[in-house]
Amino acid sequence: MADKLIIFDTTLRDGEQSPGASMTKDEKVRIARQLERLKVDVIEAGFAAASPGDFESIRAIASVIKDSTVCSLSRANDRDIARAAEALAPASRKRIHTFIATSPLHMEKKLRMSPDQVYEQARLAVRYARQFTDDIEFSPEDGSRSDIDFLCRVLEAVIDEGATTINFADTVGYGVPELYGTMLRTLRERIPNSDKAIWSVHCHNDLGMAVANSLAGVMIGGARQVECTINGLGERAGNTALEEIVMAVKTRKDYFNLDVGIDTSQIVPASKLVSQITGFAVQPNKAVVGANAFAHASGIHQDGVLKARDTYEIMRAEDVGWTANKIVLGKLSGRNAFKQRLEELGIELESEAEVNAAFARFKELADRKAEIFDEDIIAVVTEEEHAHGNEFFRFVSLKQQSETGEKPQATVVFSMDGKEVAAEGEGNGPVDATVAAIEARVGSGAELLLFSVNAITTGTQSQGEVTMRLSKSGRIVNGVGADPDIIVAAAKAYLSALNKLHSKVERLNPQL
Repeated sequence: MADKLIIFDTTLRDGEQSPGASMTKDEKVRIARQLERLKVDVIEAGFAAASPGDFESIRAIASVIKDSTVCSLSRANDRDIARAAEALAPASRKRIHTFIATSPLHMEKKLRMSPDQVYEQARLAVRYARQFTDDIEFSPEDGSRSDIDFLCRVLEAVIDEGATTINFADTVGYGVPELYGTMLRTLRERIPNSDKAIWSVHCHNDLGMAVANSLAGVMIGGARQVECTINGLGERAGNTALEEIVMAVKTRKDYFNLDVGIDTSQIVPASKLVSQITGFAVQPNKAVVGANAFAHASGIHQDGVLKARDTYEIMRAEDVGWTANKIVLGKLSGRNAFKQRLEELGIELESEAEVNAAFARFKELADRKAEIFDEDIIAVVTEEEHAHGNEFFRFVSLKQQSETGEKPQATVVFSMDGKEVAAEGEGNGPVDATVAAIEARVGSGAELLLFSVNAITTGTQSQGEVTMRLSKSGRIVNGVGADPDIIVAAAKAYLSALNKLHSKVERLNPQL
């Protein structure tokens, strides 16, 4: 029988550390539910000690997820571990994931601790965590740049203390497949009690080798858990992409001889949900989940696929969840049909009032757009969840004028702390004029890092989904807005980003 490869998803923790990708509690719960439908083995829901918001998100996820293990990250100290245990208390299955840096560079420059001190803290942290659960994961941060003799000493000790999973972290994407896999194999061979733990890989994509390194860790190093994120989301160049790991193992089972429990038909829905919530668009040529992943432009390729599909396709689009956009509702559809479609999409709103508000937004959209697709419904619900959060800024209306040879002008009406205000501005284009109008009244002083427009579905009637990324005083946030009028979508996105900047909640982002 083939071994099972455990899929550990850290979209909600490491993925969220992408600048601007922070999510609300409700958004995290929605993604966690989709990960459960995907049949992910372990969901790393966050870092409980980072902020009250992260704590509450983990606790909410632990309360609703039944089929996956829910995990919280913690530094190797009693306070973090106790906080993680408290957040995970409602979980049916829970894991505490504790870590400390082990590379000479990190120990000296960041921790300012001696190797002996790090060794002792790692050992005591695992011992303390065992008071709360038997499922303990330990990570030597920056493991791939650590001294192998020191790693052996630390990892043998934490396994003795009860760590059941050892995660060999390539924190800065320094690894090269053969070297990374060989180093992991050497650790397992040299550590006497290595067979008492499951070995895991956690790779970053700084050199574009996260997936390759992870698979080398599996095949050369003997790892049986891979830590990954939807769409490869993550800080800097991102993390190992879940969809690529899963489909590589399934498509090339002849080579890997491993089983995964993932429901692959849920991969594309998970990808779209994460992209829409975070505002991080998926590049068209992205493997498995990109819009062009199963497209054929070459005449030779098209001819081959028509004659025999497997001439140019090594996996089926429908197996990973690609289907034609399904027209499900229109302006004559009733509330019950809308509610049923929400359930089919795995969207659960907390109250009837929220359902009613989302339905009202849907009807408004249906009056303006003849065909409503699943992606439109997801966008409507996402927008309603943002509004439900008692936002400080909220879009009301927009009037915009553009004429060739004349400077575009915009008048934007929006609410500030519940009070409606109107602002005017002009700019080089309609979006620039709209942003100038909002800034004329708000005066945030934020720097616009990214302005991106994507069509949610196909055709000229498609809603435009706009992402605005703002930076101020070291904070980077994303705002997302959707509307058939992309200028309106831009105004919504800018106000959404301003709301996040207005929030004073601070986050601590440990890096693994």
